[in-house]
Amino acid sequence: MRNNAIVLFVVSSVSYPKYRFKLNSYSTQFPVFEEYPELAYLDNAATTQRPKAVIDAINKFYISENANIHRGIYDLSNQATTKYEAARQAVADFIGASSASNIGFTKGTTESVNVVAQSFLSKRLNQGDNIVVSILEHHANFIPWQMLAKEKGAELRVIPIDEHGDLNMPAYKELVDQNTKMVAVNHISNTLGTINDIAEIIAVAHTKDAPVMIDAAQSVSMYPLDAQYLKYDFLAFSGHKMYGPFGIGVLYVADQHLSEIGPYNYGGGMIKEVTIEETTFVKFPKNLEAGTSNVAGVIGLHAAVEYINQLDRAQIQSELSELSQYTEELLQSIPGVKVVRLPKHHSGIFSIEVEDIHPHDVASFLNKDGIAVRAGMHCTQPLLTDIGVPATVRISLAHYNDKSQIDRLKASLIELIDFWS
Repeated sequence: MRNNAIVLFVVSSVSYPKYRFKLNSYSTQFPVFEEYPELAYLDNAATTQRPKAVIDAINKFYISENANIHRGIYDLSNQATTKYEAARQAVADFIGASSASNIGFTKGTTESVNVVAQSFLSKRLNQGDNIVVSILEHHANFIPWQMLAKEKGAELRVIPIDEHGDLNMPAYKELVDQNTKMVAVNHISNTLGTINDIAEIIAVAHTKDAPVMIDAAQSVSMYPLDAQYLKYDFLAFSGHKMYGPFGIGVLYVADQHLSEIGPYNYGGGMIKEVTIEETTFVKFPKNLEAGTSNVAGVIGLHAAVEYINQLDRAQIQSELSELSQYTEELLQSIPGVKVVRLPKHHSGIFSIEVEDIHPHDVASFLNKDGIAVRAGMHCTQPLLTDIGVPATVRISLAHYNDKSQIDRLKASLIELIDFWS
């Protein structure tokens, strides 16, 4: 990989006149593809696009339903409150939570993880204890635990991966012991696409009475995450990676831990009583929601949940599996392109290297052909350091992608390699 200056193929506006394709049945529900039918959007691990139903729900709130919640006694405020709390119940139903009281709203997965680290684990972690994470983690599910371990004099233990990119489960079982106070892993790696066996991970941790935090940011949109079946202690995900808006996320807390989640921020809307000497707080989830809530974001999240619920997720998983296999075969057929690890249990996320070409150059070249991918470390620097790769180009699929877009990707990569040679 070159170390010299990066050559960027920058376009001045969002315009790709070279290509125009018929939209598939899913993509027609997404206004961005009506606006740019030439766009091959392959950056879904960073954020998904939004269907019209989500955009309409947010717009409707701002146009005809706008009011603050929980405080007003007038009709508009009561209506907003009702819709806000209906969204909490919808999210609870979506993941099989026993109650809406298990669901707290945050800014996203990052904040959800930090809440658990600071409000739950901080008061339980002592010198000599350990936290177990995996090398696959996004920084959001790595740094909070690393910082807390340093603060408390605890040990951060890291589960390695094998030569394919799957978690080394025998090593994991050795790392978890009676001093493990938290196991924090993602369901799907945002860089390699590894699908972790979270059912087994949770079961092993629970044999040592260790609670488990699952980062479901990459999986919640299409994979079942039933709380009653999996029995995770904490679950975090973000709206913007499940066809919802930016700035809204979810923290699920299991029944047995509800009383142990204290306030993360302080302010109005989450108190029982305030005196000059003392303040008492309401319980989770309301104790997380200080200040003015992201009401429009919550309503948009509800619309995203409803959108996903009306899909045949089993059918979409099957279609995505086929598209993922097609993508893998095409990428491997291009001389000079290397797929960085191929886990046995894999979702539609691929990291690639193009011989002697910097990832930023690759992404810029693809952009001129209307192909949107991500280039860099993907907030997984420990992982890339571990496997000896400074940066990659990441291709990540969603149900509105199709084989014609992967064909375009292959053609553009071949053109790039010919151009660079």
